[in-house]
Amino acid sequence: MTDTEFDIEPIKAYLLDLQDRICAALEREDGTARFTEESWNRAEGGGGRSRVLQGGPIIEKGGVGFSHVMGDTMPASATAHRPELAGCRWQALGVSLVIHPRNPFVPTSHANVRFFVAEKDGMKPVWWFGGGYDLTPYYGFDDDCVHWHETARAACLPFGESVYSRYKRWCDEYFYLKHRNEARGIGGLFYDDLNEWDFDTCFGFMQAVGDSYLDAYLPILQKRKETPYTQVHRDWQEVRRGRYVEFNLVFDRGTLFGLQSGGRTESILMSLPPHVQWVYGHTPEPGSDEDRLLTHFLRPQNWVN
Repeated sequence: MTDTEFDIEPIKAYLLDLQDRICAALEREDGTARFTEESWNRAEGGGGRSRVLQGGPIIEKGGVGFSHVMGDTMPASATAHRPELAGCRWQALGVSLVIHPRNPFVPTSHANVRFFVAEKDGMKPVWWFGGGYDLTPYYGFDDDCVHWHETARAACLPFGESVYSRYKRWCDEYFYLKHRNEARGIGGLFYDDLNEWDFDTCFGFMQAVGDSYLDAYLPILQKRKETPYTQVHRDWQEVRRGRYVEFNLVFDRGTLFGLQSGGRTESILMSLPPHVQWVYGHTPEPGSDEDRLLTHFLRPQNWVN
């Protein structure tokens, strides 16, 4: 752990601005729908602002939330890997988003950047950054996957040659449905407990990840949003959305942390899609585009080479 001093206010200012920029860009892309904002306070300390766009011609549902919350006792999900922090006071702030487009040929995207600090009497504050972004297509396109990962690699490169490959691998391992033995999507970046560099460098990496999300996602959204589709495509999208729900409710650390820390339920679960199906024993036809999603695109691989 580094002893570098830090100021939390620049992090908060960056996150609020990031939320504004992402929402404005997505509204322009949708063209019609607008985010509604709800500010909220948490009884135990802190609050946030949740923004949700629903029913747009391009974005069926999108949520972009900012939160800055605090408490006197660390939730169990936060101390599972850090038992020495049990009983600490804590603060957590971040921006988290999930975008569910209407067109089945446009992938769902998720991004999150966050900062956490824990402290107690007689102990220097312990801080770390976390976050990343990942892509969940329903119909795969190799050039989309390459663009997504090349953008992620470019964001990481100023911080070291090995950073992208390390956090890409962590993303592949994290966004994995163990009970189904399948990946949620094509991955991207995932990092947590980041404090191996000095504070300014770690904060700079958070900004590089946050700022590159729109560069990674908007070109894919723009390319695919007018693709014609049928009810068959839509049904497949909703079946695959079920996998998204399963991961968020069973494995996702952010969901568990939010619920265990007494967070606002509507804001925590705003990432869930509006329409979803669970079809018993659903298996796509061998050789179909749906089957290729499972047999090619959802297999972790090196997309940048």
